[in-house]
Amino acid sequence: MNAIIFSAGWGILMMFCSFLLTNKSYFRHIAVIGLLVLLAVNIIDANGVVIFHVDAGKMLSYTRFGLFFNSIAIASTLIYVLLTGKDIERLGNHVAEYFVLVFFVLSGVAILTAYNNLLMLFLGIEILSIPLYILTGSDKRNLKSNEAALKYFLMGSFSTGLMLMGIALIYGGTGTFSLDVVRTQTGLYKGVSFLEIIGLLFLMVSMCFKVSAAPFHFWTPDVYDGAPGVFTSFMATIVKVAGFAAFLKLCYVRMTATTTAIDWHLLFSIIIIATLLFGNITAVFQQSVKRMLAYSSIAQAGFMLFALFSLNDYASTGLLIYAAAYCLATIGIFAVLVKMKDVTFDGYNGLAKTQPVLAATNTIFLLSLAGIPLTAGFLAKYYMLASVIKTGNYTWLVVIAVLFAAVSVYYYFRLIQAMYFKTGEPQTEAITGSFKIGLIALAAIIIIVGILPQTLLYWLYF
Repeated sequence: MNAIIFSAGWGILMMFCSFLLTNKSYFRHIAVIGLLVLLAVNIIDANGVVIFHVDAGKMLSYTRFGLFFNSIAIASTLIYVLLTGKDIERLGNHVAEYFVLVFFVLSGVAILTAYNNLLMLFLGIEILSIPLYILTGSDKRNLKSNEAALKYFLMGSFSTGLMLMGIALIYGGTGTFSLDVVRTQTGLYKGVSFLEIIGLLFLMVSMCFKVSAAPFHFWTPDVYDGAPGVFTSFMATIVKVAGFAAFLKLCYVRMTATTTAIDWHLLFSIIIIATLLFGNITAVFQQSVKRMLAYSSIAQAGFMLFALFSLNDYASTGLLIYAAAYCLATIGIFAVLVKMKDVTFDGYNGLAKTQPVLAATNTIFLLSLAGIPLTAGFLAKYYMLASVIKTGNYTWLVVIAVLFAAVSVYYYFRLIQAMYFKTGEPQTEAITGSFKIGLIALAAIIIIVGILPQTLLYWLYF
């Protein structure tokens, strides 16, 4: 509850600051302070110190997994603001409002990690999504940004309609919105009603849209490409993994209770293969690094879907590690991308000669996304594949995932090749010393987590 109330409250505070302060850099500093305090109150919440006591009527349930996930999301947002805060200031005159919307999104994230009621799931998704529609279209002078915002709003509204329909059908089949269902009725499949099954399928489609899983991924490349790069970074990381955290909780409680009625493993197998196929194969043919990263995020979603497929201890632990590794690496890559004046692969030619720090750190971020050993990304992929192996029956799915991971190495190394083995004169924005230090620190964190994973897992288990 600390994170929900404090993030919303700090967002409201920044709204009032927008009337009182004129220097844009003040808003970035206030946002950094707010994120540090938000991280602190969430950590003390995980240790049993609750500042805000609110009776939510059992609609919210706080677990160590959810609170730890909140810490990852808040810490990733803090790194995001530290690296790209100055780029946000250059977008327009409404800098305070941009940071306000980021805090409102974090409030939605905290709800999604704690919901124990389908209505709270809906509220969390909407609190998370509505600010993103605004951020996507924040560059009003750019036609692509306006188009992306409209597409995102229309597609998001459609998926929300499916979610509400699913929730209504589940209520019709069980008589409650709560996740903790005691089935006393006799349905078609050992107490599971037909309405509940159809409702869960609607919810599954809606959540697949939110996390960019195929075949409901079609909005992702255009929206990610059209949105300002600084906000694409936020959408592709913190927002995406928050959707997976909510999806995982839904699968643990509802879908495992209806396995006698429908084979969820078969459905998720199809979705995983389609997501890995569309994401990786399409990324190979992209000429824009930004669009390549958009399709790459779809492929990464395919790996995170393994947690929903397995539903064991490896799955939950692996999703936390994957969330941290994926967020850190992607935020770093987009921080460099925003500094580039040409975001095609050719625009990176010779970057290692003109900006060696940017090229070296960007290489580490790309290696992590590819799952190369000694990076956090390797550990994340290992846990996802290990969770499937632990089920004992789907080794063939692991083989397919490894093959697609090999495909992803091609387009990641294609960018590394452009930076180190091709000649050119890449044009970048002004690069400050603090920005380089931030990239080096972020790359170091990724390597440390990859070599010493206990530094991250310690906070989960102890």
